[in-house]
Amino acid sequence: MKNLQVLPNALRRKTQAGSLPVRKDPRSQSGQTLLEVALMLPLLLLLIVGVIELGRYAYITILVGNAARAGAAYGAQNGGTSVDTAGIITAADNDFQNNGQNLSKLTVSSVVSCGCDNAGTLTVDFTTAAGCSDATSPGLTALISACVPPTGSGHWVSMVAVTGSGTFNGLFNAPGIGIPTSITVSKTATMRVQ
Repeated sequence: MKNLQVLPNALRRKTQAGSLPVRKDPRSQSGQTLLEVALMLPLLLLLIVGVIELGRYAYITILVGNAARAGAAYGAQNGGTSVDTAGIITAADNDFQNNGQNLSKLTVSSVVSCGCDNAGTLTVDFTTAAGCSDATSPGLTALISACVPPTGSGHWVSMVAVTGSGTFNGLFNAPGIGIPTSITVSKTATMRVQ
């Protein structure tokens, strides 16, 4: 049996040079890998932050739209609820707050409109709750009689439109590159009053 001796690295390379290829020490490439990671890390972090902010913006937009639909669904129940502005706002606020959002970020407004629906073509005649519900108004009774049979061929309809507006506040500020710190999101839901 041969006597094995531990040779220093330089001597070992000289003896192996004729028979096997000499591999580089992997530690010599660790600096290059570290440099590549250091150069790419800011770009990757910026990409991750952008995806997070875009997801948060989409989430707030969906919540504002859902709150507007909840308010419109409350107002569309009947003629009485369509003019109940406080009830519409409460329904929208409750929907927004049930999803864990701060109510100070949401503002709600509603408008009642009415008009003649003739085979899918809608002619809006009034855009106020008072104009739609004033049974003593000769103008309203004339419009209704011209719309419905036997004189007309349409249906008199009332609609409630609820607009919700919310504020999206970004987690990260970058005013030097033109990214706003807050964005106002507005969604409107319109439903026919039953």
